[in-house]
Amino acid sequence: MRQVFPFSAIAGQEEMKLALLAAAVDPSIGGVLVFGDRGTGKSTAVRALAALLPGMKVIAGCRYGCDPDNAAAWCTECRARPASETTRARLAPVPVVDLPLGATEDRVVGALDLERALSQGVKAFEPGLLAHANRGFLYIDEVNLLEDHLVDLLIDVAASGENVVEREGLSVRHPARFVLIGSGNPEEGELRPQLLDRFGLSVEVRTPKDLATRIEVVRRRDEFERDPGAFIAKWQRKDAAIRRKVLGARGNVASVKVPDQILEHAAHLCMRLGTDGLRGELTLMRAARSVASLDGASEVTLAHLRQVAAPALRHRLRRDPLDETESGVRVERAIGELFGP
Repeated sequence: MRQVFPFSAIAGQEEMKLALLAAAVDPSIGGVLVFGDRGTGKSTAVRALAALLPGMKVIAGCRYGCDPDNAAAWCTECRARPASETTRARLAPVPVVDLPLGATEDRVVGALDLERALSQGVKAFEPGLLAHANRGFLYIDEVNLLEDHLVDLLIDVAASGENVVEREGLSVRHPARFVLIGSGNPEEGELRPQLLDRFGLSVEVRTPKDLATRIEVVRRRDEFERDPGAFIAKWQRKDAAIRRKVLGARGNVASVKVPDQILEHAAHLCMRLGTDGLRGELTLMRAARSVASLDGASEVTLAHLRQVAAPALRHRLRRDPLDETESGVRVERAIGELFGP
């Protein structure tokens, strides 16, 4: 089994870690886009978070990881099973599925199982990457270089939470609900606006500028590579604390109140920044509620809203040819103008 760098041992990159935790608490936030320099721990953080989360209950024998407690989201195979079979569950790790840039559409959505078709003469479906990612994370490195037809496909599935395959005499429906994580370097090209809008949060990661952080990152990585088992054991207690925090936040997030004043603040901020549509306010509300739940708070405060404002809005700003300021700085400036320093 591959050993994964502990989430709690990641030095710096606080905005990225908070965004990932918020999305893990409430997947309806809509995924996380991580743009920035190479070698700044983007993929490490995603895999570390998935390894941190406790195993999930799945129906035994289900190829899509259906939740035995959520019949409304079952695949067609589980719906056709006797009730006695759907109550048999097992624990499975939270999946992290990589979507490579060169993947074919069949590899992503699934296709006819050619081996069974040739050997047994049976038309059977071979699940694709979307099926394997159900209830977990779908990770796309260099997402800004993804081919257009795969972008269109992902937009449809991300919106519906279901993958529908009708081809070669097959008709299959299965759940495909996942947290979409994209990473990339903005210097290598921009992301299509349609897909960009599907990400709930967008964070920017940079190479650490202070000497102490750089040294600590190198020291921890070297220690992990020399003896992964000992390093993981060293950080086990802190990872366990974060796991308990996420589990508690998941259980309480639905009961966290969002006062009308906070909604007004969110709407004022989006109006000041000129964001299109209402997805900005919705994401702000959900992300702030998730962060409040992680803090153990019973209601969202302005401080929570400030924490998630830049990740929730920086990728939704219209370009201003007269203002070359970075989008994150524009958000922070608007917050200061509206709510004070």
